[in-house]
Amino acid sequence: MNNNVKKILKKEMRETLRDKKSLLMMLVIPFLIPLVIIGFSAFLDASTNVDVVKYNRIGFNYQLTEEEKIIVKELKIEPTVIEDTKKLKEAYNNDELDLYITKKDNIYTINGVNNETTTHASVLAKSYFEAYKLYLQSNYLENNNINSMEFMNMIVLEENILEEEAFAVTYMLGYTFMFIIMAITVAATYPSTDTTAGEKERGTLETLLTFPIKSRDIIVGKFLNVSLSSIVTGILSLILSLISFVVVNNMFTIYEVDKLQLSLLGLLFAIVVIVTYSFLLSGLCIAIATKSKSFKEAQSSLTPLTMICLFPGLIVNMVDIESNFVTTLIPFLNFTLLFNDIAAGKVNFLYIILMLVSTIIVIVLVFKIIIKQYKSEKVLF
Repeated sequence: MNNNVKKILKKEMRETLRDKKSLLMMLVIPFLIPLVIIGFSAFLDASTNVDVVKYNRIGFNYQLTEEEKIIVKELKIEPTVIEDTKKLKEAYNNDELDLYITKKDNIYTINGVNNETTTHASVLAKSYFEAYKLYLQSNYLENNNINSMEFMNMIVLEENILEEEAFAVTYMLGYTFMFIIMAITVAATYPSTDTTAGEKERGTLETLLTFPIKSRDIIVGKFLNVSLSSIVTGILSLILSLISFVVVNNMFTIYEVDKLQLSLLGLLFAIVVIVTYSFLLSGLCIAIATKSKSFKEAQSSLTPLTMICLFPGLIVNMVDIESNFVTTLIPFLNFTLLFNDIAAGKVNFLYIILMLVSTIIVIVLVFKIIIKQYKSEKVLF
């Protein structure tokens, strides 16, 4: 790094550190990530571990047999018998029941409105009917002098399905990585806007270009400043995320078996992505903001880029997309796909190398575009 680049870098860093908004973007936003991780974990824990008393009020329009009463007690169902179906429905509509079951001849109907409570209650009701049906079948066979155990166990079914990872862990790791990408994106947009369109609007860029300094040195200094700001934000976000993992592992039951943690390879990959993504995004932000005439216009121009950066992560976490030779070469999409693979224990070093090569090529192309912009007088007007 030559002296001119160092001077530009020091100047840009000094301005960034003096700017409260830049510091806010760099340092405050990462502290929101632990809140999001804890909040999402609390939501998953509450959705997964629902106490049976919250959905066990089930109504019946017929009298239960002694056998049914035993099953109801074992399943912790709170039965309410109202033989008048209209009054039974009214009790459900008045939120006195979580579900109600009607019987006509030999047909049983589970009634309710589709919501989270009804879904849990429906599963409970189906378990009740499975147990009662099993009892009736066994009783019928025994009454006809047929060994129910031999008849009903003519085949034995066993399961040997190995789970790669708990859903909650996979879900949270994927979204944590997306939050880190989001923090870097936000942290890069403001300093890149200020160092280009902001300087142009203040009139300091014209003065800077009159100095006996090569345009390339000016660009490198500005580029390194924005990249360093993004990297600091990304590393801080990663550190806070790891601390949050330790906290939520001790707070929520969904992490009792499978701990929310990042492997050493996953940690190294995350650091590599933070650095490469910061360089890539910083270059794109500077290239776009340089074409803007004012700070406000630059911010408006960078808004679509922010959405483009976050959209692939959202798609990957919602849709089952696998890494391959094509997706590995697509910027933004490849970061999230490879991170999810590594978090799940699937490591393909060829894909990682392809991701790095494709990202470096894009960074070089963007850098050349910025140099071309600064060599033209259009950068000022």
